[in-house]
Amino acid sequence: MRGVSSFGFPVRRGDRGPAGGVGARRFVRALPALMIGGGLLFDVGTPPTFTAVPLFVAAPLMAAPFFSLASTVRTGVASVLAVFALHLYAGTLTRAAPVTELITVLTASVLALVINGVVRRGNEQLASARFIAETAMRAVLPTPDDRIGGLHVAARYEAAQADEFVGGDLFAVADTPHGVRLVLGDVRGKGLDAVEAVAVIIGAFREAAEQERSLEGVAQRLERALAREGTRRGGLDAMEGFITAVLVEIPPGSLSLRIVNRGHPEPILLHADGALEVLSPTVPALPLGMNLGAWPDRADEWGLPPGATLLLFTDGLSEARDASGAFYDPAARLRGRIFPGPEELLSALTDDVRLHTGGRSTDDMALLAVGRPAEGQPERRTTVRIVGRGDE
Repeated sequence: MRGVSSFGFPVRRGDRGPAGGVGARRFVRALPALMIGGGLLFDVGTPPTFTAVPLFVAAPLMAAPFFSLASTVRTGVASVLAVFALHLYAGTLTRAAPVTELITVLTASVLALVINGVVRRGNEQLASARFIAETAMRAVLPTPDDRIGGLHVAARYEAAQADEFVGGDLFAVADTPHGVRLVLGDVRGKGLDAVEAVAVIIGAFREAAEQERSLEGVAQRLERALAREGTRRGGLDAMEGFITAVLVEIPPGSLSLRIVNRGHPEPILLHADGALEVLSPTVPALPLGMNLGAWPDRADEWGLPPGATLLLFTDGLSEARDASGAFYDPAARLRGRIFPGPEELLSALTDDVRLHTGGRSTDDMALLAVGRPAEGQPERRTTVRIVGRGDE
């Protein structure tokens, strides 16, 4: 059978990663019971010289890292009772070997409880640390208004599905006397150190965006802020080393935008008719915080006509892989697609990349979309079906 992705592309149901993940989890949960049942059948159907004790020992140990404490206890009890019942049925309970087998299975069951406790405490500590980091990230990355300086704005921060600390993806939007200014970046590293680096960049950007006359001046202010913080902490390594970033300025009353790209994935400009441009910098530049010498930043200028939407993203999007290891290509997936506004664009994009990875994302993803509304476009936008030029 076939389904349809958020962009209207057909997808086989067998390609859906989450379904395979659910099947694997169900198998793991059923494995201890299968071991015990298989051990009983093996012991009953084979001569007395053969034993299924290794299966009864393995069942509670298999349950320990994946099951709750109560389920691990039940698995251990079931293993011990299975061995006891087999020897009771065979009338061999008084012999030395069966008693040794019972003690072995009982010891493995107790060890499984210890393992279960260690795993649960580790999971609790991980969840607590992740919650703290996510809370700090939300505090320094407030969601921007959906209407700023006459532009439609949408932002998303998608945390990785893997059990890792949140990363250092960042974004900010400021309505300044020089126009609407944006920054989106990615700090090398994860966890609370990355969140601290994000706070430094966001704070410096908000101040510089108001004060600096040029976008190049904003970039240099961010560079100096990182240098100061690195010196205070005793080196740039303490500040996560470097930050890739893209800065954007949309002057008031202008149908253009200016971009300074510091080693970041190229933004994408989507036009109202489905056409698409990848905004590559004229002169590639190193990320912020590299401390390899100073050179003047150069802003490139692009058109932003009515109905067009600018998309900024971190490499959590462009480096997302499917089951075969293929990278997600946002330009290829978006070309020819038409979206009512930035919010609908980001909703469709996050759904599509989740489908591409099968829900197995290993890196955080920050998305920022800014659209210039066309004449007559309503203030309130509703989600509608995403269509391409060839769709009916």
